[in-house]
Amino acid sequence: MTQKTDAGTPASKGRSELGIAALLGAAGAVVLLDASRIAAPYSQSDPVGPRTMPLVVGVLLLVSAAALAINVLRGGRGQAEEGEDVDLTHPADWKTVLPLVGAFVLNILLIDAAGWVISGTLLFWGSVWALGSRHYIRDGLVSVGLALATFYGFFFGLGIKLPAGILAGVL
Repeated sequence: MTQKTDAGTPASKGRSELGIAALLGAAGAVVLLDASRIAAPYSQSDPVGPRTMPLVVGVLLLVSAAALAINVLRGGRGQAEEGEDVDLTHPADWKTVLPLVGAFVLNILLIDAAGWVISGTLLFWGSVWALGSRHYIRDGLVSVGLALATFYGFFFGLGIKLPAGILAGVL
């Protein structure tokens, strides 16, 4: 005989959140494992090294996973979606999802050969097109601006060189 809750449903029903807790725990373990493999020379002038942030994130993921699991085992449940513009009875809008996935796949395929500015422009433009915008010229100009801003933002702000691709001599 299965144990019933107050609402008369089996006690095991509604515990799908345990899967999310397991996923968070696994992600935390992977982050901690990867962080432990980062080679960082000791520096007396900078006690915070490159392992610090991944270690903090990994520990927070494990703590979140444990807190979620404890909450679920004590009977806590996530609230159902109550957004006023969300109708969960409708199927996925594949006419939007597939072009978005296509824009991301195109970005992945082109980023090394064409470079970030070109692949990023196509990613941004393809995303807004898939989401319904039909202002092609304006969207294209904004997409080029965003791609250039992120390219130079990563380079000057973070010191990370995104692939320049065929624009290597220009950028």
